[in-house]
Amino acid sequence: MKNTVKSLSLLSLALILGACGNSAPTATAPASTNRVSTLKTMPNEQTLWFVELTGDPTALSVQSVSSQQAGFRAQAAQQGIRYQEVRSFQTLFNGFSVQASEAEINRMGRLPGVLGVYPVGVIQKPQVQRDLSADLRPDMFSAINMTGASFAQNELGLTGKGVKVGVIDTGVDLEHPAFAGRVVAQYDFVGDDYDFGLTPKPDPIADDCGGHGTHVAGIVGGADASRNFKGVAPEVSFGAYRVFGCDGSTSEDIMIAAMEQAYKDGMQVVNLSIGSAFTNWESAPSAKVGSRMVKKGMIVVASAGNSGANGQYSMGGVTMGDNVISVASVSNTEIEVSNFVLSDGSSVGYVTGDGPPAAKSDVTLAITKKPGHTPTTTNDGCTASGGFAAGSLTGKAVLIQRGACTFLEKATNAQNAGASAVVLYNNTAGYQVPGGLNSSLTIPVVSVSRADGIKIDGLIASGVSLTFKAGKISIPSPTANTLDTFTSYGMSAELELKPDIAAPGGNIRSAYPLTVVADGYATLSGTSMAAPHVAGAAALMLQAYPNMKAKDMRGLLMNSATLRWYRAASGTLFTGLPDYVQRQGAGMVDIVGSYHNTVRATPNKLSLGESASFATRNKVVVLKNTFSRTETFKAYHYPALTIGGTTVAPSPSQAYATMTINGQDADKADVMVTVPGNGETELNVVITPPAGAPDKAQYGGYIVLESNSGQNMVIPYGGFKGDYQSIQVLGNLIVNGASQNFPALADDAADTYYTEGQVVATPIDYTFKEVALDPSKPTELTLDAPYIIAQMSHQSRRLTMELLDANGNVIETLATANYLSRNCTNNLASASDTCRAFNTYSWNGKVGSGNNATNAANGTYQLRLKVLKALGDESVASDTEVYTTQKFTVARP
Repeated sequence: MKNTVKSLSLLSLALILGACGNSAPTATAPASTNRVSTLKTMPNEQTLWFVELTGDPTALSVQSVSSQQAGFRAQAAQQGIRYQEVRSFQTLFNGFSVQASEAEINRMGRLPGVLGVYPVGVIQKPQVQRDLSADLRPDMFSAINMTGASFAQNELGLTGKGVKVGVIDTGVDLEHPAFAGRVVAQYDFVGDDYDFGLTPKPDPIADDCGGHGTHVAGIVGGADASRNFKGVAPEVSFGAYRVFGCDGSTSEDIMIAAMEQAYKDGMQVVNLSIGSAFTNWESAPSAKVGSRMVKKGMIVVASAGNSGANGQYSMGGVTMGDNVISVASVSNTEIEVSNFVLSDGSSVGYVTGDGPPAAKSDVTLAITKKPGHTPTTTNDGCTASGGFAAGSLTGKAVLIQRGACTFLEKATNAQNAGASAVVLYNNTAGYQVPGGLNSSLTIPVVSVSRADGIKIDGLIASGVSLTFKAGKISIPSPTANTLDTFTSYGMSAELELKPDIAAPGGNIRSAYPLTVVADGYATLSGTSMAAPHVAGAAALMLQAYPNMKAKDMRGLLMNSATLRWYRAASGTLFTGLPDYVQRQGAGMVDIVGSYHNTVRATPNKLSLGESASFATRNKVVVLKNTFSRTETFKAYHYPALTIGGTTVAPSPSQAYATMTINGQDADKADVMVTVPGNGETELNVVITPPAGAPDKAQYGGYIVLESNSGQNMVIPYGGFKGDYQSIQVLGNLIVNGASQNFPALADDAADTYYTEGQVVATPIDYTFKEVALDPSKPTELTLDAPYIIAQMSHQSRRLTMELLDANGNVIETLATANYLSRNCTNNLASASDTCRAFNTYSWNGKVGSGNNATNAANGTYQLRLKVLKALGDESVASDTEVYTTQKFTVARP
């Protein structure tokens, strides 16, 4: 393993990596373009909160927790705090979810015995890529071969029998043959029509109308002999916990209620293929509950998230729990596709989308392309600049590259030019199902991989034809065994190394509700599909080692994992060069390796923190031999790619850390390590951050141990280069292509906002009357009140908003929030309902709270926002960012 990386061509890699950068616009928009209506936002006050009390419920009696909560209620009532209790928690979380205004929750946070108050997160229904093509049908068998599950079932006799696995998700199709007689516990928390903000109306059974939970459960341990389908652990028993309706989102407090129920039902393994992107704090409520489940003896597995396109620090939710097993996604090795044969005798696989007719078998067509087309041309078939001459394609199949306009536009223009078929090829690695097609197309439209498209392009000059064939062929996936582009980046906001491990998640075929698809199976992609592979693996290991402690399962699986190599955006695979530790963790889960390995490492991973504090990091790893045979390892350092670039646009760097093990240079030679039978040995590891890495880079790699007996181990490490507090939290927002100096003060009545430092000529005033932001929609009213628009470029430990008088003195603290997420993007053009570019923080014009709240007197005020940086020290001024608005006037009529 170690010698491969040394043989890479660094020059060729540097050329490829150099093309990955993407500079953000830096021009500043003129004030006249600062329209609130352009941002399409309104002040949105958080109303659902967690209130956490100081006692750990896993260390207290039920009576003590109940008494503490009763005391809180009494104090809140005595002080006239107005709120509505939604849920109370006593098993894994000590506290409540409550409906309350920001002013009231701020008062609650100051009550004795309150550890903290946190917004209850909106948890989006897991966003997976569903393959709607009838062509792309990978077999589950290839995925369970990747992890060694098939060998464990057939050769080791491990099936998960006797192990109970809880699936917290959209429910499970209880009528599906893959789960017949094996759902031993089930609970519906929401009902079919639930969405975040609605009142839950639970059904008697946790049946699945969404599909996601059934697919996840099938991967964990579905078994359907009629379809020759087996999941990872095909004899486990299931608990089904439904937290989503048929559509829409759920809330974090409902998910925590389901986690407590799974604990009460005695689930041994729990899978959560759901999360909250960018809320990547170990101390956030759901992550804390996940850690406590492990403390109570449950193995908790969670998906790492699908926000890889949104850059670093993009994980979030339960997956950030200290002892939760966080799982990244790797692409399946095989896909089953339709095919045609070229005149040179080679077969080419293709996929189709809905709408056009299927290709008829044994039809032969000559292949052509637009004159002048090359694999760098993307606008062929686009009306404005790349259309086809009338009649130029008559009776032929035309090769067209994806890009510049829609699939439908390209195919329609080819059809109008007389084409008998369209062969699209991808502009990136992998297959792309052509979406957006419809029945206006009367010719077959098929899509092939980029590699096959380039090959066909090279044959056209000398003449080439295709013949469509019946049936399917199984082919290697173009992205096989490499990290899927969607899998999220770590580390945590507290610089803990996450994710922990990887598993197959790209193109996984599993069970699906019979009420949704007639044959009961579908292909999905996402880290949602990766996590249940690891949950199933944990069930197999529990069957093999029933006395294993829950907290030790993560190390067993991590330290026997195998590394995944880096695949560039161009599709080039660099064999021997490990992808980022912050995306793959320890690498691909290896069930057989976990079963056979007898040496355990403590700790099972190394989180090194920031290099500004320590020039080098000294760590001790204890190797414990659980078998009587002495094991001798050769140990060495294997660095992975370093993450450079920016938070939202990461780019790879080959600047590596260096390492010594037991005083010897582990980069230049093997270090021999002996672990006596039933004994222990220490590794004294010194890691020096990469001197040549960019500032604010994340670096990482592995301690690799190889023994003559076949035991191979990896211990991943990750660190931050530079001063972590130098990352800016309150960032600029790109509006209409120009970077503006945010935060900003919004004024809905004037339909404008004032950026930080902007000089205001006309006094800003607020009447606190209802006004229409959009004159064309006079019935849609909002309060004419001040609020701050803030672009959160990085996670923040604490945010505080204060009201100031005309002299800058604090009148009162309006709101406090802990463990804040970063925004998904800093570019308004990239924002969506599930990808926020900014947050808003409002003032309702009142001072005081509860029964004592009164309207603020007319006069001059300011708002001040303060954010304490992640891992920041409140006593260090530079660790807190401060923004103060322009002065404004309260001018009630």
